[in-house]
Amino acid sequence: MDTIIGIDIGFGFTKATDGKSFQVFKSIYGEAIDFQFKESLLNSDTQQDEHLQIDIEGTSYFVGELAERQSSNRHFTLDQTQFIASSTKILALAAISRFMNSGKQSFKIVVGLPIGHYREYKSELTTMLRQSHHITATDSKGERKELLIGINDVKVIPQPIGSVMDRLLNDAGKCAEQRFAQEKIGVIDIGFRTSDYTISDKARYSERGSLTTQNGISKAFETIANKLKDSCGVNVELYRLFDAIETGSIKIRGKGFDLRKITQLAFQQLAANIASDANRLWSDDWDMDAIMITGGGGSILASHLQPLLEGVIIPIEQDLDYRLHNVRGYLKYGCNIWQKPAPDTTTETTSEE
Repeated sequence: MDTIIGIDIGFGFTKATDGKSFQVFKSIYGEAIDFQFKESLLNSDTQQDEHLQIDIEGTSYFVGELAERQSSNRHFTLDQTQFIASSTKILALAAISRFMNSGKQSFKIVVGLPIGHYREYKSELTTMLRQSHHITATDSKGERKELLIGINDVKVIPQPIGSVMDRLLNDAGKCAEQRFAQEKIGVIDIGFRTSDYTISDKARYSERGSLTTQNGISKAFETIANKLKDSCGVNVELYRLFDAIETGSIKIRGKGFDLRKITQLAFQQLAANIASDANRLWSDDWDMDAIMITGGGGSILASHLQPLLEGVIIPIEQDLDYRLHNVRGYLKYGCNIWQKPAPDTTTETTSEE
């Protein structure tokens, strides 16, 4: 039986789940190198998790944190065309390799695309992934394992639909929360590069109420990076700002910089732009029951965004990292369309008169 996996290949992070565990890593890759010294300076439980190395078609790549830490030439892009052409396959196969229980395994996957790029890249993404992939995975000890990943089916859906499916369906892919099947819900999905807006009207996708803008959380990161460049003359890569923004400070060449004030201003401005887009897009949808904010950027901007939106806000359940609601919804949707219902084992009895 094929294993169903949900994969959310974002500009900032790649997320994947098989329902048992999650894989999350930065959407970065680079050339693999031979280590002169492989031992960790300190014992670390995360060393094996951080070592994500795969060989595809004769080329060896470090992926995620390992690439950021060790690769000289790192690949990170905010261009959708380049991302699909050069990054998506590597990131997807790296994620799937972590769910392999044997050297040969078959999968069915659900993956998302921003609404604005859905029509253009859906077929290309499907063709790229739906085939057999021979790769080699190398662990932190240098041990190599040949893997055959057979992807037998691919379902591509608009990204924010994942969060709707996460609330609508249970883990078995069955309808669990009637509200999302009966009401008109607006969804704002804030990612790293883009923000997606869509309407789920009684669990039906609304083309008219859907839009992708370039107002992802990277806009705020760019503002912060530009301020740092003005202050110290260093171009800080956007993907290296995640921890600094979370902690509120960064050290550059030994000097500390407080990021709290500029971060607050950047987030407030971005939230204002996103709210303005949503209110304008949905100005005729006065019959909308509620609005849901989701995505990794959604968790960051929610407190700034909620007061600016015209409508009732549905709080996202706090049982999970905001970044993972879409990908868990992808998995549930895959279970809905691919898993056969359990056979009815009840025995019908009849009585003779």
